Amino acid sequence: MFLTLLLAFLVVAGLFTLASSVKIIGQAEVMVIERFGRFNRVGRSGFNLLIPFIDRPRTIDVRVFDTDVNGVKRITAGSTARIDLREQVLNFPTQPVITKDNVTIDIDAVIYYRVADPQKATYAIQNLPFALETLTRTTLRNIVGEMELDQTLGSRDTINRRMKDVIEEASIGWGVDVTRVELQSIDPPRDIQQSMELQMRAERERRAAVTNAEAGKRAAILEAEGVRESAVLRAQGAAEARLAMASAEAETIAKIRASLPPGEAAIYLLGLRYFEALPQLAAGKGSTVFMPADAAGLMGAIGSLRELLKIGAATAPGMDNTPPPTVRTSTVPPPALKP
Repeated sequence: MFLTLLLAFLVVAGLFTLASSVKIIGQAEVMVIERFGRFNRVGRSGFNLLIPFIDRPRTIDVRVFDTDVNGVKRITAGSTARIDLREQVLNFPTQPVITKDNVTIDIDAVIYYRVADPQKATYAIQNLPFALETLTRTTLRNIVGEMELDQTLGSRDTINRRMKDVIEEASIGWGVDVTRVELQSIDPPRDIQQSMELQMRAERERRAAVTNAEAGKRAAILEAEGVRESAVLRAQGAAEARLAMASAEAETIAKIRASLPPGEAAIYLLGLRYFEALPQLAAGKGSTVFMPADAAGLMGAIGSLRELLKIGAATAPGMDNTPPPTVRTSTVPPPALKP
């Protein structure tokens, strides 16, 4: 019975020893192996055989970040002997940061890193995730503390770049390659957010008022230009019409002068104007027209118009028997014409 128990114990111990001596490491994973408590080698992916009671894997601290079914963020800390060489995400809770203008804001940052040297990541730093988190927090406070609130809200890319440079420089000795640092959210206090919303609304209203004013100004300018162009066109049309009428009248006078004996053109034109004025003269009651003394010859030449005027006044329908206007001659000499 004793021998049976001893044999069973030896079999179990042998299986346990064999299981602890054989290590199967997955792809993109490594294992730091120590011999007699000192670094021996880095076990790569595949089959690895350890000497029982002499070789043993070295564990490192890890942190797992996940979210439960209620949406609450939860961080789980632990240790493992397998070092993941893939790019990892380190997300930590929101932290309050004070800006240069003494405004406390909550910033949620996330860091992406990759273990480049497993030996340094194991022996150069005690708790790699905690060290990266602490370094990120202190760097973020230093950078944001040099900026005002408005500058912080509009300089995410600048903050990300500066944080990456600082963290990467400090973590080189830890065997870590920092790939990216991102600010997920920046949350100012509630009263600051309300003030910013009011300011944004006022700015939009101001821009809308400026746009409407510019549109009204442009419309008024276009209307004024249209009125001016219309007035100019009307003036040009009137001027061209007057020029055309003057040109036609001048041509008419020239033809009359050419067809009459010398000196008779003026008498003809005055007579023509008299005939055109007959309706107005006949409509007047006792009108008197004064003419210069030199017009006596003209009146003699058109004396027969008096009789025509009488006949026309007597026979015209709707007209009374009012005598035609008296035409008197004046002894005042006509004004001399300038040469």
